[in-house]
Amino acid sequence: MGHLDHAALGWLTPVLSYVMACIGAALGLRCTMRALGATGRSRRNWLITAASAIGTGIWTMHFVAMLGFSVSGTDIRYDVPLTIVSLLVAMIVVCAGVFAVGYSRDRARALFLGGLTTGLGVASMHYLGMAAVRLHGQVHYDPVLVGLSVLIAVVAATAALWAALNIKSPVAVTIASLIMGAAVSSMHYTGMFAVSVRVTPSGAALPGATAMQFIFPLAVGLGSYLFLTSAFVALSPSTGEREASASAQRPVEHVAAH
Repeated sequence: MGHLDHAALGWLTPVLSYVMACIGAALGLRCTMRALGATGRSRRNWLITAASAIGTGIWTMHFVAMLGFSVSGTDIRYDVPLTIVSLLVAMIVVCAGVFAVGYSRDRARALFLGGLTTGLGVASMHYLGMAAVRLHGQVHYDPVLVGLSVLIAVVAATAALWAALNIKSPVAVTIASLIMGAAVSSMHYTGMFAVSVRVTPSGAALPGATAMQFIFPLAVGLGSYLFLTSAFVALSPSTGEREASASAQRPVEHVAAH
């Protein structure tokens, strides 16, 4: 059996992956809150932004953490198309969950279905990402820990959607984001602890790209997207601020008319 190291680069990858998960959760919560206060095309656009933020944050968290993953006795490569598919899965299922909450009149039913869909999607993203790993040997999973990781993903997704529906203040959003980041990270490492590898030594070249060739540049790009989108959301006026501004302008316009 090959020895697995989940933090080959020290605390850098666990801490950075947690930060990315928190940023994605915070941005997703803020965008969902904006969506619930909007209508029409504006609501749809905010929900799409929320889904892309949460999906990007989760995927980036996973693969930043994978930068610290190593197995003794073998190199590791990643299947590029399958890795891209895992990103698309994360985006699509999170989008489905967010839209279910954003448009449903039955909030309780939407929360259950959205949390279940999103949680299963997050777990699918994780295990698709693991299926993209190429190494000399066979990968095995502990079914109990796999089941636990899926349960954590569903609970975390449901909690995130509940927070989006019920939390309003910036402080509460920050606390919820920190908790969500911890939940997503816990799901990832629970899934990783389910992994064992029986190494088969070989001198043959592995197919796919190294983490630094492919995963690192993509993670940096998506991370930059999260930071830039966070800045946009922070600077964009909320519905309440726009209404206050419009109310303040009405007396001025009325006086000018006279």
